[in-house]
Amino acid sequence: MASKEKVGYPSDVTDEEWAFVLPYLLLSREDSAHREHDLRAVFNGVRYIARTGNQWRFMPHDYPPWPAVYQQMQRWMRAGCFERLVEDTRILLREFAGRKGQPTAACIDSRTLQSTPESGARAGYDGAKRRKGSKVHIAVDTLGHLLALSVTPADQGDRAQVETLAQAMQQVTGGTVDLAYVDQGYTGPSAAEAAQSHGIRLEVVKHPMAKRGFVLLPRRWVVERSFAWAARFRRLVRDYERLDTTLKGFHYAAFACLMIANMFKQLA
Repeated sequence: MASKEKVGYPSDVTDEEWAFVLPYLLLSREDSAHREHDLRAVFNGVRYIARTGNQWRFMPHDYPPWPAVYQQMQRWMRAGCFERLVEDTRILLREFAGRKGQPTAACIDSRTLQSTPESGARAGYDGAKRRKGSKVHIAVDTLGHLLALSVTPADQGDRAQVETLAQAMQQVTGGTVDLAYVDQGYTGPSAAEAAQSHGIRLEVVKHPMAKRGFVLLPRRWVVERSFAWAARFRRLVRDYERLDTTLKGFHYAAFACLMIANMFKQLA
């Protein structure tokens, strides 16, 4: 079999990207005596699984053994490495776009992922989507970059997650967000009061009274585009994870990959 350097995969990081990512992933020294596998190859293995949706046991032999990649990925997720990577990259992208580093407005929404035999034990039934699975609730800035994310069974309502997202948004931005755009599923005093308790005003973007076919709603399209970006990672098309923390971590890893690629594209 060809060596990893000769094979290469589209999901692998470039030299420039790796130089940027490495400090966020060093839970111990890169040349630590107990390290058996190259850290860059391990990270590329995580990216490969996220991008292709492949089963762990079918990971190409060009990467380290799948148990080693999985265990290191769990360490990164527990340490919040991908969250910090997303946070700092978002600030840089906003500054490149001529915006302030921290946003004052956000968009909130959710999507339901179909369950699988692995995730079925914690799945709920979403009556509106007629689907059993998990809900991914996200908040993004007005450029579509991830601010906060939570995962719940699909039978939990969107309004119940407003306070969790609002608190997380203010924590990562230093309390700069004062407005969040939402759809009509967040209408009602409970959601408004939950957001207001963290200094955020909800603005419901309603559908026009008369419409035919697809209608692009002001502000609301931003978060829908972010979901579409995430769906390019096949591991996120359905809920394949036994643990909700793993599903959440894969979302942060996917957004980190997207945002880093966008950043270096702008620098080119």
